[in-house]
Amino acid sequence: MWSMFIVPDEEARTVNTSPGVHQPSGGLEGFLGSRGGGRKHRNRTHSSSGDGISENQEGKIKLTLFMAVTSIMLTVLGVGTEFWVELKPSKSFYNNQTCLVAHYGLWKCCTKTFLVSDMDPKKEICGPLHFQGESNCTFFKFYTTGENIVLFQKTPEKDLTVASAMFAIISLFLMVMGTICIIMAVSKGVQFFLKPAAVCFILSGVLIFLCLIVFHQSVLSFLASDQSIPLHHEMSWSVTCLGCAGALVIVSGVLFLLLAVPLSPWEKCLPKKNSDT
Repeated sequence: MWSMFIVPDEEARTVNTSPGVHQPSGGLEGFLGSRGGGRKHRNRTHSSSGDGISENQEGKIKLTLFMAVTSIMLTVLGVGTEFWVELKPSKSFYNNQTCLVAHYGLWKCCTKTFLVSDMDPKKEICGPLHFQGESNCTFFKFYTTGENIVLFQKTPEKDLTVASAMFAIISLFLMVMGTICIIMAVSKGVQFFLKPAAVCFILSGVLIFLCLIVFHQSVLSFLASDQSIPLHHEMSWSVTCLGCAGALVIVSGVLFLLLAVPLSPWEKCLPKKNSDT
């Protein structure tokens, strides 16, 4: 009686390969194959619709993200250091033996005392800063108590300094938000996050340059507060780091914006005709 229910393998293969017979299920391998094929088809459909990220586009996004991260590191270095501007009086400011040089940034001010004998006798101003000398640094108190600092009988414009510090902090926040959007776009494989990331990066670059402009105006107002002591001033390497960061982050934002725009916008506006029909 079991021969009525058992079908030999050859007959089963013959039945399976016979034309015109509908197979409800191809076993576990056929089931997994159909699932994988459907998934690949959905992925191809998703990428061809313009919402997905191709492998070539993902590589470009990661390279641009590296540029944006480099700008973030330069911004942190520039904002965290106090070498924004150097103030150098003449050698005869105090006496003929010592010379005083000051430099400050957004948060802190430092003074350094040199020996006149260690400097170049042909120069009439103090410096440079890399000479060995006694250094003294203090944080600005107008962020906490409102008390201003006095350097060479001059007082920095605290409102402009606070405004430049706010621009720097907001630009850093926008950079971090843009980086989070790019990470989500790469991890999810969706182009939607590229446009807000581009806007964040471009705005952060604009704020960085506004920060530099406002800080330079604060330095000019500081020098004009008292004309009795002439000072030689120059922007230092912290400003250079911030300027490079602003340029890099704006370029990164423009590149992300170009990557978010479809390569052929006519394919989205006009329906694509099927060649079979």
